[in-house]
Amino acid sequence: MAGGTGKRRRRTTARVAIVAATVIVVGAAVAVATGFGLPNGEDSGQARSALPPKTSTVTRQTLVDTQSESGELGYGDETTVTGKLVGTVTALPASGSTVNRGEALYWVDDTKVVLMYGTLPAYRTLSTGTEGTDVKQFEQNLRALGYTGFTVDDEYSEATATAVKKWQDDLGLSETGTVEQGRVIYSAGPARVGTLKAAVGGAAQPGGEVLTYTDMARVIIVELATSDQRLAVKDAAVSITLPDGKTVPGKIAKTQTVVVPGTDSGGAGDGSNDETKIQVSVTTDDAKALDGLDQATVDVGFAASQRENVLTVPVGALLALTEGGYGVQAVDGTSTRIVAVETGLFADGRVEVSGEGLTEGMTVGMPK
Repeated sequence: MAGGTGKRRRRTTARVAIVAATVIVVGAAVAVATGFGLPNGEDSGQARSALPPKTSTVTRQTLVDTQSESGELGYGDETTVTGKLVGTVTALPASGSTVNRGEALYWVDDTKVVLMYGTLPAYRTLSTGTEGTDVKQFEQNLRALGYTGFTVDDEYSEATATAVKKWQDDLGLSETGTVEQGRVIYSAGPARVGTLKAAVGGAAQPGGEVLTYTDMARVIIVELATSDQRLAVKDAAVSITLPDGKTVPGKIAKTQTVVVPGTDSGGAGDGSNDETKIQVSVTTDDAKALDGLDQATVDVGFAASQRENVLTVPVGALLALTEGGYGVQAVDGTSTRIVAVETGLFADGRVEVSGEGLTEGMTVGMPK
């Protein structure tokens, strides 16, 4: 999924739609505003009796401009397992299956290569007298699997070797008390098997690719244009709209820059059509909401910008003033007056406004 195929579909942002609406409304409102020109952009202070056909209210609120992008639901980045044992691959798990701690990830010469949990890769043989962080990581797994009689620390003791022999016996391995390099594969947690790189009956050899796996957690991968990098803020909140229309909260768990291969229709093959993208991984705490969905396409709403505790009016309340700028038609009982305003953020059909004489709760006209 890291190398998208260009099938992403950019959705029109709320802000674009609102700005388009503003042009139409303001254009139509010019005639309404004609005659309301204010010298130097100030309120004339003169009450007018022409009441607007509709009114609205100036509100104080947090205004959020969102941008929606399409993403693909999956299981995140794949990790490739490379073998270290020499022999023949005699069995492989099914693609899409789950392998837990202590279970076989694959088989070499009819013996198990075992999955355990940890972040430090197994890089050496463990035997009596070995010391280090990798020893403690292995002992933690051995204890979690129910083996006892040793102290969980960074020393591989005789007691550890005794427990290992019991573990080896349960696996059908030779009871050596030594953990050979390549017998254990570490992952951060349960592994979901992805692509099988090796074939049953094929040679197992150091450095040979066997399979790929991912974490079990569901993630949504979104590829953003580099111009939208401002949206890719780690831990930022987002909204996820599922295929059934349900919306669930999410957050940005990871961002990275990737190169997406182009179509290269000209046949140059030199990568000139490749695109640089910002790949965003989105997660949600509501994992049950994703049940039954596999490689689904979902919409992710990013907060492009936000303004807190600002005065807002509907976009349709803006009037284009003859001398330039915008104003709103304040309604005071049976009379009206024009108040010049400065506009800020446009979002969700409203616009941030500020200006002298503008107050929360004020009634404003809607020219159309």
